[in-house]
Order: sequence, then structure tokens, then C-alpha cells
Amino acid sequence: MEIIKLRDEYIKLGQALKAVGFVDSGVEAKDVIMNGEVKVNGAPEFQRGKKLYDNDIVEFSGKKILIQK
Repeated sequence: MEIIKLRDEYIKLGQALKAVGFVDSGVEAKDVIMNGEVKVNGAPEFQRGKKLYDNDIVEFSGKKILIQK
């Protein structure tokens, strides 16, 4: 599981996917999110700009990201 430490109050979903290297670009992030391949806290998420906060968990392609303050 990858961990992202928040510098601000939140990070956007597309930025989080890029930050840990799950995708290479914002365009790729948009595509996988719009295709329903990404889950946030167990539910499919379709908004690239979804704000992620402390303790949120993102799942993509069998991998996970934990958001921490």
C-alpha cells in the first residue's frame, strides 16, 4: 500500500494517482477514473477532481493508496 502524506487539507484523486506513479499523466488518470477503474473507500469514483482527505483509501488495479494527514 502506498501512503500519501497530505501537505494541505486534501489532494485531488487524479493528483494522488500521479503522485504514486499509478498513472503517468493527467489524461491517463482521467481515462481510468472515467472508465470506473478507481474506487475511493470501496465505492467506484468517476470524478477526477474528487477531494481526498485523511484516512481515505484509493484502489486501482489491485493496488491501494492511503491518504494520511
